Amino acid sequence: MKKNGAEIIISFLEFYGIRTIVGIPGGANLPIYDALHKSRLRHILARHEQGAGFIAQGMARSTGEPAVCLATSGPGATNLLTAIADAYMDSVPVIAITGQVPTSLSGTMAFQEVDTNNVFKPVTKKSYYARNARELIEILPQAFRIAKHGRPGPVLIDVPKDVQLARTVCPEWREFEQPEQLRPRVLDQQIIDQISEQINLSRKPVCYIGGGIIHAGAGHVLDDFIQKTHIPLTSTLMGLGAFPTRDAHCIGMLGMHGKAYTNRIMREADLLIALGARFDDRATGKVQEFCPQAKIIHIDIDPKEINKIKPADWSITADVKQALEGLIPRVVENDRRQWWDRVESIKRNTASIPSYQDKAHAVQYIQAIGLMSGPEAIITTDVGQHQMWVAQAYPFQHPRTLLTSGGLGTMGFGLPAAIGAALAHPHKKVICFTGDGSLLMNIQELATLAELNLNVTIVLMNNDALGLVRQQQELFYQKNYCATHFLQGPDFAAIAQNFGIKGVDLGEACNKQETLAESLRTDGPCLINIPIDAQDNVWPIVPGGKGNGSMLFESEDQNHHLIRNDR
Repeated sequence: MKKNGAEIIISFLEFYGIRTIVGIPGGANLPIYDALHKSRLRHILARHEQGAGFIAQGMARSTGEPAVCLATSGPGATNLLTAIADAYMDSVPVIAITGQVPTSLSGTMAFQEVDTNNVFKPVTKKSYYARNARELIEILPQAFRIAKHGRPGPVLIDVPKDVQLARTVCPEWREFEQPEQLRPRVLDQQIIDQISEQINLSRKPVCYIGGGIIHAGAGHVLDDFIQKTHIPLTSTLMGLGAFPTRDAHCIGMLGMHGKAYTNRIMREADLLIALGARFDDRATGKVQEFCPQAKIIHIDIDPKEINKIKPADWSITADVKQALEGLIPRVVENDRRQWWDRVESIKRNTASIPSYQDKAHAVQYIQAIGLMSGPEAIITTDVGQHQMWVAQAYPFQHPRTLLTSGGLGTMGFGLPAAIGAALAHPHKKVICFTGDGSLLMNIQELATLAELNLNVTIVLMNNDALGLVRQQQELFYQKNYCATHFLQGPDFAAIAQNFGIKGVDLGEACNKQETLAESLRTDGPCLINIPIDAQDNVWPIVPGGKGNGSMLFESEDQNHHLIRNDR
């Protein structure tokens, strides 16, 4: 049966099981939208292509399955670029399908022409340019296979308009029902034996997990490993939720804004077991000072990550779930009582962040919302102080309940990602923690949220400032504040109401606790504006270029202290 290129694309998406796609039409991708009009796929009209990319990310991050976004050529594609770069940094399987000027106009600087294929190559696992309709029959299955398998990530398919219109014989997609899978790597039993021996012999081991645990679906296996070995476990930002934060083995997040005692415990470790983590700079600080006494075991599915930043004494390039399953029978049960006594001593004798009990602080609101929402709620954040407070204070218990921009740190991520999560999980509560600076980046997606009437609550920590940048200026630039305070902040509750969304200003509420609880119970979209003090900082903080052994901390008298965690 002959189909044009656009119909081939849509028919494959239907075959693959995609039910919802998101995007914005334009001249160069209108044939795809014409084919879409005749299909059973649901299309979500975003208000900006970057929003479309992040909505797709919300679907993909919360399910682990590839999600699809569409954009036209030129500005449509370049508007999508930030969201795709974000997906690449955090290993999110997104398929971006962009329209392109006809092949006859390629390279002529035609209207809305950009060399999309080459622009996207550095931030995708694979970037395709479809030269004819027949190529799409091979490209589409390959793109989804590449996006999902191994280390996940985004794939671009750039399709010229004439290719979308050209007709060719399209096979029955059932021929691709059993696409070639990446075969599970056969583990080197000698390495497994060596690693298990080192774990059994170690006196002060620490398990260091990253987002790879979540991508591998290894949470339950990790729990079995930890409960058997009783090894203290720390997480990166991207690993939060892979292991319950309330479990006694969890010693919290490490790194720049991690717990001070966690960073100190890392300095005493004699063995570091890195699982699905890439030793990024926000976790390690000055890498030469990271875990200085520890031998390192590194397990990751991406061979490029092994020895890239921190040399490993033993390494396995494999699916981390498969590797843990190989290790569990070989490690011995050990309560590690002496090590835990030392860990508890470090906790007792290391300064912690202030309790904030004497004032209304974002951390208190986050903790209260965590208790009210329950462990199944999906949390998205934007980027900034509120993101770090959420990472520090929210009680994550399950994988894929925290969706946040880690590697790229993209302001504007939270709202559209929450929309995507709510589309994928219509019966779950979705809460977006954001700041006023971040929300303004993609505020137009309030229109998308209102139109869809999704069960999303936006919790806006409003300090009329670019808070984390202002904090850096306070601490490291002699309080030379420049371009970080908003002289006139908008009335966000009123803006939400004008978009057709319930807007609540907690600053005007007589009973803040009751108003907050009632707002969280609201069915459908709601925005809660929470005024916070612009002088509130995220503590602790490791100064840029310093090791995690040195942290700035603010005591109750609000004086800054340098904590040397190796003392």
